[in-house]
Amino acid sequence: MSQAPLMPKATAVWLVENTALTFRQIADFCHLHELEVKGIADGDVAMGIKGLDPVTGGQLARDEVAKGEADVNYRLQMLVSKVKDVQLKKATSGPRYTPVSRRGDRPDAIMWILRYHPELPDAAVMKLVGTTKHTINSVRERSHWNATNIKPVDPVSLGLCSQLQLDLAVQKASSKGRGKRLPDAEDVRTLIPAAEVAGTRAHEAAQAEAAAAQAALSPEPSKDQSFDADSVFSKLKGLKLENDEG
Repeated sequence: MSQAPLMPKATAVWLVENTALTFRQIADFCHLHELEVKGIADGDVAMGIKGLDPVTGGQLARDEVAKGEADVNYRLQMLVSKVKDVQLKKATSGPRYTPVSRRGDRPDAIMWILRYHPELPDAAVMKLVGTTKHTINSVRERSHWNATNIKPVDPVSLGLCSQLQLDLAVQKASSKGRGKRLPDAEDVRTLIPAAEVAGTRAHEAAQAEAAAAQAALSPEPSKDQSFDADSVFSKLKGLKLENDEG
């Protein structure tokens, strides 16, 4: 989905007043409803809003307007701003300058990063917050001169870095951490797959059924039968006498 222009209603007002584009073309470009654009043309919507020229603002090319006026089915394409990309590259490279008014918030931001993102190296923390390694160690070891008043606060909410810069630093540290392995680290034990567990249980059940069937076929000795040693020897002695007489 394409990005909406800045001040879409003001842009729609200008396009309605200064071009021959259809309501649908203007609605698609400004991310508005077609009836809302029709209301702007009728004067029922966006009353008192001054039109914003997207051509001079660098959001729409004059050639795009001409193509749209020539073809009612043509959808206008917004210009991609290159200034934003350059600013983003400059913001994500090199140490970050911290205004004097916000330098007192750096220990709070450092504590927040150390607590919630311990995977970040000190170099990344220094670049995000604009601090020194000595300050990071003092906050970590609770030896900072203001340690009793330091509390963890998100550096993004303090304005020390942007959410994008923090996310990129965390992703970079996480990707490096996944590639490392300690030499004496033990293999991580994982859960047995469900298919393997089911197969093992089925095998054990089959073995139990086979053992039960074999036990049912083989005669079991009577539990009530008791053996007397004297009677056994007397019977054996009688058999021996009969053999001698024979």
